Amino acid sequence: MGNSERIVSLSVTGIWVVAAYVAAQMMADVLSLKIATVAGLSVDAGTFIYPFTFTLRDLVHKLLGRSAARAVILAAAAINLMMAALFRFAAWLPPDPTWPLQREFSALLTPVWRIVIASIAAEIFSEFADTEIYHLWVTRVTRRFQWARVLISNSLSVPLDSLIFAWGAFGGQYVSATVWSIFLSNVIVKGAVTLVSLPGIYLVPETREA
Repeated sequence: MGNSERIVSLSVTGIWVVAAYVAAQMMADVLSLKIATVAGLSVDAGTFIYPFTFTLRDLVHKLLGRSAARAVILAAAAINLMMAALFRFAAWLPPDPTWPLQREFSALLTPVWRIVIASIAAEIFSEFADTEIYHLWVTRVTRRFQWARVLISNSLSVPLDSLIFAWGAFGGQYVSATVWSIFLSNVIVKGAVTLVSLPGIYLVPETREA
């Protein structure tokens, strides 16, 4: 494969990886509107897809470098904030008299801004932490055992994400025991999904920049 063909291939792969990251962030936020019970723990449905964003972020980092990973994190946060604002705007618009679902639409999709802000803040801080841990592992420890860089970075960023979200969204609203229960259930489910996502790091080639 010539140099120009390799550049095109990396660019196409990069587009797919970035698109997958942003899409997973958006789907996780929408799915979070559903609260489910799993093994006796209350978890939002977005918890089952959100952990994949950490591995997808690692793929962006591996393929495009740290600067690109930082940019994608901020872009996804801005898109999710805009999505919440547009849901609010759509709910505010007067419904057509023949459309019977205004109450249901507003009840389900009108954002609770404290939860939205807590979610976006958790995403930004945890994903940036994931970026720096990944960078340190690759530059200071080893480029071998690629699964290990994902496991180490996610093992620290997942609890950070859950801590910021649980206390940012529900601290002071519920008793401490309930907030810690939300935190624990998030860590358990996200940790399990992280283990499933580990092989994904091998989907894209390594670039020189870390």
